[in-house]
Amino acid sequence: MSFSTRVVVINALIFTLGTALLALSPATLGRNALLSEVALLVVGVGLMVWANTLLVRSTLRPVENLVDELDQARATEPFERLTVSGDPIAGGLASAVNDLMDRIEAGQRDAKLAALAAQESESARIAQELHDGVGQSLTAVLLQLGALSDQPPAQVAAALAEVREATRESLDEIREVARRLRPQALEDLGLHSALAGLSTQLFKHVDTHVERRIEPGLPQLSEAGELVVYRVAQEALTNVARHAQARWAEIRLVEQGRGVLLTVTDDGVGIPPDADGTGLRGMRERAALIDGRFSARPWQGGGTVVTLWVPQAAEETGTND
Repeated sequence: MSFSTRVVVINALIFTLGTALLALSPATLGRNALLSEVALLVVGVGLMVWANTLLVRSTLRPVENLVDELDQARATEPFERLTVSGDPIAGGLASAVNDLMDRIEAGQRDAKLAALAAQESESARIAQELHDGVGQSLTAVLLQLGALSDQPPAQVAAALAEVREATRESLDEIREVARRLRPQALEDLGLHSALAGLSTQLFKHVDTHVERRIEPGLPQLSEAGELVVYRVAQEALTNVARHAQARWAEIRLVEQGRGVLLTVTDDGVGIPPDADGTGLRGMRERAALIDGRFSARPWQGGGTVVTLWVPQAAEETGTND
């Protein structure tokens, strides 16, 4: 029996019983009612209200106890589970709340594990880049410096020039790693210019024709939204430059609905329909953080298309630079 049905049945029983007692009693209420008759009627109504209150309160007590227990459970970490009583309504509510708590905690655990995995993956990537790039370059510099002591003075100048060039290249590699860690261009130049510079930088040594189609006057995005757009574009374009073997690629940023749609398309080797690597998971998790929508799928039988829709800022204050 549902909660509303219980209350209705209780009230119906009380009023039916009161009506029956009033009808069967010898008391009458004429035009000139006696004080005793009015008092009897008041007492009867009072008894009906008291009985109704008592029965309804007893029905509500398990629910009230459940509310008090839930208030106490909210103050604990982790959440304490509610006691499932034998009452159908309170027991059902307690079971539903416990199940919801289980799902929330499971989701929090999965989110923490995903964030930890993403951090470890990013750290491993940076460490590998430093080892393969800067580490090897500086090792070569040290070897060259060590060889200078065995060379005649006439050859020292030429050797120092080589060392200076190798040091400059190492410095450029360090700046490139720092640029990937912190998109300074996004803060200084805005999203449009940052995306243009990103595509130019990634493909300057790759034989891939890149087209940029960025609409002017796009809806204003939040800082987090712009950062997610930049990071997803960076990951998608990096994959194209390093792995896709594409002859053509396009980055498009247009208005769609109450937000902005980013599309990165290439005609390279493509990805499997069920692909779910670390990079894809990272992009999907970034999109979820700002209530965006992300997808990556094969394109026209070859190549890949990556899409990201990002909602505009809550209060639109202008357009992007």
